[in-house]
Amino acid sequence: MDSPAYLLTVAAVGIALLLLLIIKIRLDPFVSLLLVSAAVAVAAGIPLSEIVPDMEAGMGKVLAHVAPIVGLGAMLGKMLEVSGGAQKIADRLLKLFGQHRAPLALGVTGLVFGIPVFFDVGVIVLAPLVYAAAKRGGKSMLYYALPLAGGLAIVHGLLPPHPGPVAAAGLLNASMGLIIVFGLICAIPAWILGGLLYSKWISKRIFVPIPDYVEESFHDEFTEGARPLGELPADGSAPTGSDASSGGVNPSTMTAPVATEQRPEAGFLTVLGIILLPIVLILLQTFSGIIINDPENTVQQVLSFIGAPLMALLISVLVSFYVLGVRRGWSAKHLVTVAESALKPVGMILLVVGAGGVFGSILVASGVGDVLSSSLTSTGLPLIVLAFVIALALRIAQGSATVAIVATSGIIAGLVENAHLSPAHLALICVAMGAGATSTSHVNDAGYWLVSRYFGISEKDTLKSWTVLETIMGFTAFGVAAALSLVV
Repeated sequence: MDSPAYLLTVAAVGIALLLLLIIKIRLDPFVSLLLVSAAVAVAAGIPLSEIVPDMEAGMGKVLAHVAPIVGLGAMLGKMLEVSGGAQKIADRLLKLFGQHRAPLALGVTGLVFGIPVFFDVGVIVLAPLVYAAAKRGGKSMLYYALPLAGGLAIVHGLLPPHPGPVAAAGLLNASMGLIIVFGLICAIPAWILGGLLYSKWISKRIFVPIPDYVEESFHDEFTEGARPLGELPADGSAPTGSDASSGGVNPSTMTAPVATEQRPEAGFLTVLGIILLPIVLILLQTFSGIIINDPENTVQQVLSFIGAPLMALLISVLVSFYVLGVRRGWSAKHLVTVAESALKPVGMILLVVGAGGVFGSILVASGVGDVLSSSLTSTGLPLIVLAFVIALALRIAQGSATVAIVATSGIIAGLVENAHLSPAHLALICVAMGAGATSTSHVNDAGYWLVSRYFGISEKDTLKSWTVLETIMGFTAFGVAAALSLVV
């Protein structure tokens, strides 16, 4: 049961079954992912006593990082939406680039903001800009969401300070500076072809409306929470007390939020500063480790603490509460209402993202990744092609781009050392691994589910749009890197 061919077949059948359950049978993705994960684990020969712990570990590993960020990001996004800040940023971007260049504006935003922040953090923090642009423009959500998410994804796979490229540089003793230079050279045409041109093409063929929960997020539940006269309570219960005796609703007993004096909206620079605050804090954490490079240094410890994504977003949420709320006359009750309403839509998002982590964890535990890497290493391909193919195979097999890059680096490290390559070629091999790990985001990738759920795209349409876009970007980036390796 542990032969390479058998394990690869189990993985392929598992992915096919998952797609069948979700797309054709329309079984809930969360249930489908858990069901197929358990079935693949049994078929792959993982001991029954280890299957549930492996599934829980996969869920926990993903949600430990994603859950608090999604929650805090939802609150920050809600504050930006309700205060009008997101619309103000979107209006300025669209005025600068033009309404017909909204994808370019959002894509450039994703490319720039994506350099210092993780993909999931970038999607969550910048999603309000997509919602605001989509509400104003009226086109498919794909038209606005894909360029931004594509920009975030390509720099996440190719450029330091993201963990995959950084780990590759360390394992292969490659120059971080050259990886940044070559990574940018490869990332820009990859994004133009996939994130801009393909997303524009596919958005004309698949219309994705603004999700209901996004439409709801444009409203302030506190100021809109009063029941119209004569309307039953939301729970459908009959009137009580004086209401019941009169056979209707007593206006004197109606309660509604107390209106608060609204001061002028925050300015463009203020809102931009709130959006940039978590990014700047994360950037400070990243470069403090490079510049100071002393774990015992107090300054580096402080910057590492406040620059951790969780703390950076927590600080930003607190700042948004004050600047966009308290300073504009909001009461404490108003803030609580808005913050709590922001968390309502994220429950299913987290469950599905976590279940994607479960499936990836089971594929890793089954040994599929080890089988693929050992089989490909013996092919005799050029190193840059081998690096790309192994990273691509591992990405398809287990979902995580970072794991694919790190694992590939370890696999080819010995081959690279014996080849005595130039610093430029070493950097290009690192970029090629990032390109392979960027491609083919699908149902075992937490990022796939984050894009699908955050922007309200069905599973089938996410495969047609997001998976294809990522593949175009990955293969384009590799093509540029391979071409450069012939001339440097």
